[in-house]
Amino acid sequence: MSIHPLPPPKAPTGLGRLPVAQWFVLLGVLAAVTFVAGGVIVLTMSTQAAALNPSPDLAAHLGRLNAALIVVFALLLGLGVGLVATVRYAVLKPIDQLTAQVRTVAGGDFDHDLHVDRPAELAELSSHIDSMRARIVSAWRVATDQAEELRRSNGELEQFAYVASHDLQEPLRKVASFTQMLEQRYGPQLDERARQYIHFAVDGAKRMQLLINDLLDFSRVGRVTGERSVVDSGAALDRALENLSATIEDAEATVTRDELPRVSGNELQLTQLFQNLIENAVKFRSEAPPRVHIGVRRDGDMWEFSCSDNGIGVEPKYADRIFLIFQRLHPRDVYPGTGIGLALCRKIVEYHGGQLWLDGDGGDGATFRWTLPMAGGEG
Repeated sequence: MSIHPLPPPKAPTGLGRLPVAQWFVLLGVLAAVTFVAGGVIVLTMSTQAAALNPSPDLAAHLGRLNAALIVVFALLLGLGVGLVATVRYAVLKPIDQLTAQVRTVAGGDFDHDLHVDRPAELAELSSHIDSMRARIVSAWRVATDQAEELRRSNGELEQFAYVASHDLQEPLRKVASFTQMLEQRYGPQLDERARQYIHFAVDGAKRMQLLINDLLDFSRVGRVTGERSVVDSGAALDRALENLSATIEDAEATVTRDELPRVSGNELQLTQLFQNLIENAVKFRSEAPPRVHIGVRRDGDMWEFSCSDNGIGVEPKYADRIFLIFQRLHPRDVYPGTGIGLALCRKIVEYHGGQLWLDGDGGDGATFRWTLPMAGGEG
C-alpha cells in the first residue's frame, strides 16, 4: 500500500548534524594516532635505554619489559580491530538498515516491514516501531473504509434529498388539495368527526411538506450554493428581516442591532442563519412584546455574534439538546415547527469554521452566540 509520503524530517542542529558513523571514524583515527604515537615513544625509550650500556640484570629486565609492551600493544591492536568490526557490523550496519527501512516507510510505502536482528536494543526498538506502524496502517485502512462508506451514504442521502424535494412534494400536495376538495364538495354530507379527520389529513400533509423542505435545507449546507466570499453581515441581516417582516409586525417585535462587520462566508446561508435565530426569538416569546438584539464583538481572528431576546428562555440542562435535529422541548400544538432550525444554524456556523452555543443561566430570555471568520485582509 502506498499513500502520500510523510513530510521531510527536521534538519539536525549543532553536533547532531554529524552522522554516528563519522563520529566512530573520527574517534577511531584519534585512537590509531594515539596508539602509533605510544608505540613510537616506547621504541624510542627502549633504544635510548639500550644505548646506556646497562648491567646484564637491568638489560634482562628491559628485554622482558619490551616483550610485555609488545604483547600489550598487540592485544590492544587486536582489541581495536575487534571493536571496529563490532561497531561496523553490530551497530552501524543495523542502524543503516533501520534508517533505510524508515525512509522507505516515510516515502509512502506503509506496508514495508521494519526489522533488524542486532543488537538487542535496536531489535527491540524496530519491533516496537513496526508494531506501531502496523496499528496505524490498520486504523488508517479502517478509517478509509469508513470514509468511503460515509461518502457512499452521503451520496445516497443527497439523492434522497433531491427525491424528497421533487418526487415527494407532488404526492403530498395532491393529498392536501384533494382532501380539501373532498371537504368542499361533500361538506354538507359529512359529520363533525369526518371534518375532523379531513383536518388531520390536511395538517399532516402540510407538516410533512414543511419537514421535507427543512430536511432539504439541512442537507444542502456546504453542498449546494456553498461558495464563500466576502459578505456584509449587515446586508444578510437586512434580507432576513425583510423575509420575516410579516412575522415581526404581527408579533409587534422590535429588532435592534450593532454595526455588523464583513465576514468570510456564504451570503444565502448567513441570511438563513439570521432568519432562523430571529424567528425563534419571536416564536418563543413571553407575554411582553418581543425584543431582539443582534450584537457583535471581535475575538481574535473571528467575529463573535450574539442574538439576545426577552422570551421564555432555555434551561441550561437543555443547552446541548436543542441543537440536535428533531429535538423539541415543547409540544407541537404550543410552538409549531419541525425541530430542525437550531440544528441547521449550528451546521451553517460549523461549515463556516465557527461555533454556535447557548449563553445564559436559564433566566428571562435567551442569548445565542456564534463565531464567524473575519473577511480576508481585515484586522
